[in-house]
Amino acid sequence: MVPDSLPVADPGHDVLRSLCGGAVHLPGDPAYEEVRWPWNLQVDARPAAVAYPAFPSEVTDVVRHAAGLGLRVAPQGTGHGAPPLAGRLEDAILLRTSAMTELHIDAERRTARVGAGVRWGDVVDRAAPAGLAARHTTSPGVGVVGSSIGGGLSWYARHAGLQCSALTAVELVLADGTFVRATETADADLLWAARGGHGGFGVVTALEFDLLPVSGVYGGMLAWDWTHAPRVLGAWAEWAADAPEDVTSIARLFQAPDEPWLPAEVRGRRLLLLDSVAVGDPERSARLLAPLRALQPELDTCAELTPGSVATLHLDPEAPTAVYANSVLVDDLPDQAVEALVHAAGPGSGSELLFVEIRQLGGALSRPSSRGGVLDSMNGSFLVLGVGTDTGAGWPAVREDAARVMDSLRPWTTDSTYLLMADEAVDERRGWPESAWQRLMAIRAAADPDGRFVPPHSSRRQA
Repeated sequence: MVPDSLPVADPGHDVLRSLCGGAVHLPGDPAYEEVRWPWNLQVDARPAAVAYPAFPSEVTDVVRHAAGLGLRVAPQGTGHGAPPLAGRLEDAILLRTSAMTELHIDAERRTARVGAGVRWGDVVDRAAPAGLAARHTTSPGVGVVGSSIGGGLSWYARHAGLQCSALTAVELVLADGTFVRATETADADLLWAARGGHGGFGVVTALEFDLLPVSGVYGGMLAWDWTHAPRVLGAWAEWAADAPEDVTSIARLFQAPDEPWLPAEVRGRRLLLLDSVAVGDPERSARLLAPLRALQPELDTCAELTPGSVATLHLDPEAPTAVYANSVLVDDLPDQAVEALVHAAGPGSGSELLFVEIRQLGGALSRPSSRGGVLDSMNGSFLVLGVGTDTGAGWPAVREDAARVMDSLRPWTTDSTYLLMADEAVDERRGWPESAWQRLMAIRAAADPDGRFVPPHSSRRQA
């Protein structure tokens, strides 16, 4: 364990403090207690040091000095996905990339170049005036790099596939401090690993990826009291099974807190929400969503959207928050599965999860991408995600609520895991096909033979 205060006279610690223009904080330093916290405040990590590099050369300095001090390195952008790192950072330098904010949109080539500290909201705002959209997460505050190299589900996923498949170049620092620019023609194995490999092979300092031309976007939120969940979820699941790839939707059982970041008509209520986004001709898109609107929601915000409004459609909190999340992939959602889910998370269940959502997959997500990558498709028709906060009963109770929801769907669950939405300890080999896992491990070993980088998940099999 790292002591609460490291001796200032230690030459190694003095060297660390001199890196990154002095933006390195060790236990006992005045700012350490503030900077060690990730976005997800559930994680009370105490790394050996926290460093804020602004340039790739500063990343190189940190990586090389870490090796000399026998420390590991854990890159982190926003820290939305920090829970799997809990208890694994005491011998590591937490390398925060938030100062690496380069962002360039090439409207003619329909591409973006982003530094490791850029968040999706920034990309959306810069791309929209050029008539372009990104395969961004449902929360604008999530970091581009972490979500991209982990896979990247978006509102355009059924139409355009995973964000990781859009990557055309990745720049990173390897364990020996070497800076590499990986493309299809140079260090292609590292680009392949970055397309869904979730890290562990280097510190990504920048990404380049394709953007999507946007001719029209239509969608919004439909809301019912959650007592209507059995009827509406069953109808939605039947509609989703045959829906065109132009539309991506998410159903949620939402126990909304009474917080100012939520719309007034949602605050403090228990609701069933259907969020959807369709691309293409708005009139055609309206016809696609007509069967859902015919279910008589009490709130209907469906209309033509701007790419910017799509980024905030999901009502995710942007301020740092303590949350726990876990998920499963399911092959199908028959009436029995809907009944089991509502029983575990809906009215009368006793669940205090903030929300349980069902993300519609399929479409382009069900087919291997034409660009090779460790994760090039999703093994399931839906992703079911449970998210909770500590409402007073404690985190064990939150985990029990989430586990009960996931267990209720066991008859329809696949053998795969989407690692970006798994806070619980999980064998990361379930994140990819076996052959892809083997190749990824070989690439990690070549890039980091001494295990300098802390992998995002453990590779140990769980019982």
